[in-house]
Amino acid sequence: MGYHHLALAAKDMKAIHHFYETVMGFTLVKVEVGPSPQGGWAKHFFYRMEDDSKFIAFWEMHDMPGVDDSFETNLSKAAGLPDHINHISFDVKDAAELEQRRAQWQAAGCDVLEVDHNWCHSIYTKDPNDNLVEFCLTTGSFTEEDRRYALAQLTSEAPEFSKPPAFMTTHKATA
Repeated sequence: MGYHHLALAAKDMKAIHHFYETVMGFTLVKVEVGPSPQGGWAKHFFYRMEDDSKFIAFWEMHDMPGVDDSFETNLSKAAGLPDHINHISFDVKDAAELEQRRAQWQAAGCDVLEVDHNWCHSIYTKDPNDNLVEFCLTTGSFTEEDRRYALAQLTSEAPEFSKPPAFMTTHKATA
């Protein structure tokens, strides 16, 4: 079972649309427009990620009581946390797609952080909401020992740190 959609507020829907359709390669397939239960109204835009069961969605809000343009769209900043804590990660099917996504981001003017986490390989950039977004390829497998260690960490007060990333680099935008 996966999730159907992740829904986030947006301040600049035109920038969100450009990023998620042009830069990320997702397709805007649906919008719901209607009143908000608390007053005002909203548009709820749905972008297909790979099929008609997986979406990322954005709210464009209008005239909602208590909502002004000062709301924080960066999930981590809104929670008072470092940027890397709350982030949005999308999968890729293979290393070639990960490389294609990196080149696509760079050509669109995005700096890209690339990290080999020893069990998955990731690239990261920021979206127009200032959220960290990731494409991630699982490169390892999971053992019973991994599971036992993970379960033990639920109660461990002094854990042994994981191995540092095998590789980390920043790729500058090319556009």
